[in-house]
Amino acid sequence: MHAEIIAVGTEILLGQIVNTNATFLSEQLAQLGIDVYYQSVVGDNAKRLAQAIKIAAKRNDLVILTGGLGPTPDDLTKQTVAAFLGKKLCQDDVAQAKMYDFFAKSKQEMAPNNLLQTMYFEDAQPLANETGLAVGIYYQAMTGADFLLLPGPPNELKPMFLHQAKPLLQKNYCSGQQLYSRVLRFFGIGESILVTKLADLIDKQTNPTIAPYAKTNEVTLRLTASADNQENAKRLLDEIEEKIKQRVGKYLYGYGDENSLPLVVVNKLKQAKLTISASESLTGGLFQKMVTDVAGASEIFAGGFVTYAKEAKANLLDIDIATLDKNGVVSFETACLMAKHTQEKLACDIAVSFTGVAGPATLENQPAGTVWIGLAQKDGSVTARKFIFPKQRELVREKAALSAFAWINEILEQKYKH
Repeated sequence: MHAEIIAVGTEILLGQIVNTNATFLSEQLAQLGIDVYYQSVVGDNAKRLAQAIKIAAKRNDLVILTGGLGPTPDDLTKQTVAAFLGKKLCQDDVAQAKMYDFFAKSKQEMAPNNLLQTMYFEDAQPLANETGLAVGIYYQAMTGADFLLLPGPPNELKPMFLHQAKPLLQKNYCSGQQLYSRVLRFFGIGESILVTKLADLIDKQTNPTIAPYAKTNEVTLRLTASADNQENAKRLLDEIEEKIKQRVGKYLYGYGDENSLPLVVVNKLKQAKLTISASESLTGGLFQKMVTDVAGASEIFAGGFVTYAKEAKANLLDIDIATLDKNGVVSFETACLMAKHTQEKLACDIAVSFTGVAGPATLENQPAGTVWIGLAQKDGSVTARKFIFPKQRELVREKAALSAFAWINEILEQKYKH
């Protein structure tokens, strides 16, 4: 079975936003064994959109449209598809009630055109929007292509697809052998080295298949097995994963598309009931931001320090200026003192510190990309590690913060794993 994705929105054509929805949907459809042969972008123009729909319906089993489901005059997707199919628009009562409730609670006046968001076309199935107001639509044709309409904002599209549309597609189009995927996430190893270490497994792959993807500061492997049921697929995926872990397991930190190293570490800290804090120089609070980006971080994080200048390190962390001058700000000793004093001041289980040279200029004759990360624990142990990140300023900061998460993950696995 094959499909086409049509993104609707002049803002995409103008480069004002990036079409990340197409990437997400293509990956998800591949897991279902649905091949995406075409992707296209159409502006907010009914005539050109109708032409694109006509072409897509002729050459595909399924046409997916994203965007253009809002209340404004340039939101034309559902009206254009309905006209193409010869279907009337009708009201989704549940969505309409949600709409009225939203405006009542927000104490805003509701313009009548907002009700357009709660409409779908006859003989179709409305799809609930968990995070927005515009309903999606799934339509199965007696003959010709089926249609799936999804909202444009990714925070609305993703949950609607995963929780509403994907189960319908799997039920209606996937029979017999199905594809089951597992995503492995790695940090601390580059794509080229990872692929080299797994070269024979990749070269000989049949079922399951192994697909590497390089992402910012990490690499993922998508393992995909073809099987007649989930149990057999799990067995195949477990076998190939074990072979991979024997070679590069120390870099594996987690699983899944919607995952991250900070998310994994914060959740492990919560499970172990351990608290954490940080004092940051070159990272400027980035590590603490990554911690607090995770829901429920308040369970394990009370606060920390941003000590960008030498005087701030002295005043906030009570580190003697003479000691800083003697050892240098970018040093093992300073990283250890920052972590130690942070742990003592906030009485946390783990404290990390960051000092270094983000660039582009040198500091204390240290080249840009030089980073010291200190780590102190409640048991009194204190140490630091030196890293060299030969990249741009912002990437140095991000890599430093993530390297601290990787180090903490390593400690949690060794010391606190149950």
